[in-house]
Amino acid sequence: MGFTEQAWDIFNQSIEDYHQLDHVDTLENNPFQTNSLEHFLYRKNWIDTVQWHLEDIIRDENINPAEALQLKRRIDLSNQKRTDLVENIDDWFLDKFKNITPKDNARINSETIAWAIDRLSILALKIYHMNQEVVRKDASEEHVAKCSVKLNVLLEQQKDLMTAIDQLIIDIENGNVKMKTYKQMKMYNDESLNPILYQKTQKK
Repeated sequence: MGFTEQAWDIFNQSIEDYHQLDHVDTLENNPFQTNSLEHFLYRKNWIDTVQWHLEDIIRDENINPAEALQLKRRIDLSNQKRTDLVENIDDWFLDKFKNITPKDNARINSETIAWAIDRLSILALKIYHMNQEVVRKDASEEHVAKCSVKLNVLLEQQKDLMTAIDQLIIDIENGNVKMKTYKQMKMYNDESLNPILYQKTQKK
């Protein structure tokens, strides 16, 4: 089994596990060894899956404003955790390829392996939920037909993205692409970088 096939299976295992209870407060029960690549992949998708449903909840037009603010902060925290997991996955691959010397003419890819995996994780969620719309018993024929077309596009995108990730890994292994990563350095959660936060601290 290739890497992306393995990742796809883990993502779908996470999605299925979440939907056993289908509640944003369900505790993650990661079945894989801590700090293994499989553990990171499962946790990455679990965070994505919970956030997917938080994003659904916050779009309720009748939501209580105080509850919406709490959800917004929870989503912000989730985004930070997602970024941390992506960087953990990139660090895993950096260690895996640390003894590979890139060729003199090696390319630099615009996206790291882990950020491509991030898109694959989200794509797994899109496919799962679009398929739910296709099989909805209370949906109109028109709705089902439109969602079926969208599902086919998503499935094609899955195939292309998995191929692209596998090709990127092979290119790095062969020295044709130099693996280079940068930390995201998000500023809005940092009390020393977000002016709203540090100005508030200075006034105290």
